[in-house]
Amino acid sequence: MKSVCNLAVEFLTSRGAQSHSSAAARRPGAEMKTKVLRLLPPTSNGPSEHLEGHTDGAEILSCTVKALKEGHVVAVPTDTIYGLACLAQNSTAIRQTYNIKGRNGQKPLAICVGEIQDIYKYCKVPVKESLLGDLLPGPVTLVFERSEVLNTDLNPFTSLVGVRIPDHPFMRRLCQMCGEPLALTSANISSHASTVAVHEFQELWPKLAVVVDGGPIGDHSRLGSTVVDLSVLGKYRIIRPGCALSSTVDVLEHKFGLSEDLGEQ
Repeated sequence: MKSVCNLAVEFLTSRGAQSHSSAAARRPGAEMKTKVLRLLPPTSNGPSEHLEGHTDGAEILSCTVKALKEGHVVAVPTDTIYGLACLAQNSTAIRQTYNIKGRNGQKPLAICVGEIQDIYKYCKVPVKESLLGDLLPGPVTLVFERSEVLNTDLNPFTSLVGVRIPDHPFMRRLCQMCGEPLALTSANISSHASTVAVHEFQELWPKLAVVVDGGPIGDHSRLGSTVVDLSVLGKYRIIRPGCALSSTVDVLEHKFGLSEDLGEQ
């Protein structure tokens, strides 16, 4: 995994109104001062060079964690597309995420964790740990029965929850520093195209506390992660083909002997 210390801030700007209370900033549709933080890649000779007036990736992480802990919604890069994230255990922040996107309240949010072992705290896992290790971290969302520990206001209409560990050093470290799962969804207005650069969802910036700019993402396929339901023992069901369908099915069928559930979709 790339060291997160190889990341640096290129710029920080503020958008929106100049003064808002925290409560006002959380109202649906309210604008807030938004910090836009750019991650710099490491140089070819190792860690990013120190540039006068710039701060390292640790400060970006600290700023983002602080915003999340205060109940705000942030925009972050992943290994597939840009996402909106908030603390999964914060019911107010979850509602705010739906409001920002204009998302149908009956559509679920996934959770994002930093380590495979974290999955067992929030999900009931009927598959081998080695299967998890073959697919994660990576561009796959695995759906399991949720555990009682997970916030009941997150997807209250279903007993299932999707879980991600993006193959992205910033995201993994962010989850580790938060010490709890993030609720994660795509950074776009609902029904609009997924985004692979921060300028593509600029209309959402005033409603976000932090926008972490990781640069253009991947191959720009915009397909998002492959979503697969593994909640039934010995079976798998593809919910969304996403960007890693063939490699995921190959692992599930040929390495672990799971069969596709062709029942009701």
